[in-house]
Amino acid sequence: MTLLRDAPATRPAVADPRRTRTRLTFLALTAALVVLALVAAGTGQLHVPPAEVLGSLLHRLGLDAGPVPTHPNGDATLWAIRFPRVAMAVLVGAALAAAGAVMQGVFGNPLAEPGVVGVSSGAALAASSTIVFGFTFLGGWTMAAFAFAGGLVAALLVYGLSRADGRTEVVTLVLTGVALNAFTGAGLAFLTFLGDQQAREQIVFWQLGSLNGVRWEHVAVVAPLVAVGLAGVLTLSRRLDLLALGDRAARHVGVDVERLRLVSVVLVALLTAAAVAFCGVIAFVGLVVPHLVRMTCGPGHRVLVPASALGGAVLLLAADLVARNAVPYADLPIGMLTSLVGSPFFFWLLRRSRRSAGSWA
Repeated sequence: MTLLRDAPATRPAVADPRRTRTRLTFLALTAALVVLALVAAGTGQLHVPPAEVLGSLLHRLGLDAGPVPTHPNGDATLWAIRFPRVAMAVLVGAALAAAGAVMQGVFGNPLAEPGVVGVSSGAALAASSTIVFGFTFLGGWTMAAFAFAGGLVAALLVYGLSRADGRTEVVTLVLTGVALNAFTGAGLAFLTFLGDQQAREQIVFWQLGSLNGVRWEHVAVVAPLVAVGLAGVLTLSRRLDLLALGDRAARHVGVDVERLRLVSVVLVALLTAAAVAFCGVIAFVGLVVPHLVRMTCGPGHRVLVPASALGGAVLLLAADLVARNAVPYADLPIGMLTSLVGSPFFFWLLRRSRRSAGSWA
């Protein structure tokens, strides 16, 4: 009896609210991604019911389950046109959102996004140069290769120019990015001036972003780059959490802050350049999604980065579905839609940050 009386009382298990919200968020995002993928693949001029889309997938995987498309061209339409586009939307959305989460962690600023280091503008300038000057030495891959290389070079240039005495200050990095974005903007204006009417239309359309015309060959190029980038940023998650304490505190616990910033910028450039190489500039995904995820899952990067990748895939898949079907027989630029949603959100974020800080002064 004495033993029973002295034994510590067993406390009932209490669920951690944040952990519960995180699990529910992952579950909801995964379910939304699956449903949206089935609906997006089956929606278009040739409608294929979601059950037949799922049946086509299962049969291609060797599972004799579910109905196959009844339309004679249904299966060919799914595998030649719709599935590559869905896969590319998932990859691009995941890459841009994960890159945005890392940028906000590296800069310690909720308004940071991949465009801050000039990746998108560098890619746009390089892609526009192939349009105006007619470079074709890599065949149909020339523009994508130039866009990818331009994005990487721009990001590394921003990092190199902002580095002084072996250190890189966040403010200098941001201001250098602003200067490079202004320079590439001027370069784009000059190329638009040089080009003929057709070239100007191509430059404008590329900057608006689109998933139209995506093929499996494009997906096969982008997928490994995005996979490497995502794996890389996931390995940085713990150090990004420590960096949130400040540079001095992070160094005190053994984080090489300079190396962390360099690796982060390179990985962000890789993810963003891979995303825009075939699809053009798609704005605001890297800004909006990490904030929405942070509201439910908290600021820890071990959860924030994968959840943002999942959320970005869902957002871009939904945006592409709207872009393809909002106007009959027309394909709206997806970058226009993301900016249409992202701009009001950015304004709200500015107002919210101002209220929390008291003032900008």
